[in-house]
Amino acid sequence: MERAGAQHAKVSQLRMAELVASELRDRILAGGIVDGSSLPKQDELVTEFGVSYPSVREALRILETEGFITVRRGNRGGAVVHAPDIGTAGYALGVTLQAMQVRVPDLGDALANLEPQSAARCAERPDREEVVVPRLEELLAEGKDCIDDGAAFTRASREFHDVLVGFDPNATLRVVVKSLTSLWSVQEEAWADVQMSRGAYPSPEDRAVAHKAHERLVRSIAKGDARRAERLAREHLTATQHWVCRTFEDRVIDAASSRSRMRFRRG
Repeated sequence: MERAGAQHAKVSQLRMAELVASELRDRILAGGIVDGSSLPKQDELVTEFGVSYPSVREALRILETEGFITVRRGNRGGAVVHAPDIGTAGYALGVTLQAMQVRVPDLGDALANLEPQSAARCAERPDREEVVVPRLEELLAEGKDCIDDGAAFTRASREFHDVLVGFDPNATLRVVVKSLTSLWSVQEEAWADVQMSRGAYPSPEDRAVAHKAHERLVRSIAKGDARRAERLAREHLTATQHWVCRTFEDRVIDAASSRSRMRFRRG
């Protein structure tokens, strides 16, 4: 009987912990508890929810496992909130694809289908000349300044693509496509490191061709020519991905390395 009672108490404690975790999770997702802020102290949570300390601690463990909070130990400890963002979504998608042993060309193919549509939607934005084009022109200038530095040019080019899809007006597609571009950026930057070490990175002339493609794409977006923007983006992605896929044809996507995690933390 005592054992059955203890088991019942444990189940009840877990249920209460799940209820507390669910309520706190809902508040974070609704913006009631903002990113970077701290959850109330355990004493306050015990009082608010009318549950035991073990239930509260279990609720915090659940939220920490899900990535919603980081629990700091010690006298100055507490639970710091991490609201999900595009980086969170990208990392979850990336590690799922890596666990499925998806290879780099498969990721590139998905991106080559979706990113051009984002470019077209950017060209259709009524505020493109005030919001989209100025930022892309800034990135064009940065890319031009580092054409002679292969690794820096790759990073600048990837930033151009990441920012471009971030202007997609459709929120759902923005999250999905930006997650893919961030994941691809990790693969391309790793490829650039390999090619630089081999002395086989594309020549400054090849980089200038890629930069010109970016310039034409920005001009088409500025003019509001969605069809041309989509075509140019697709042609450019097909050409540039060829370099990476030829080297990484059989490589599984990297999403869990320190390079990947840093990229996703930038959102």
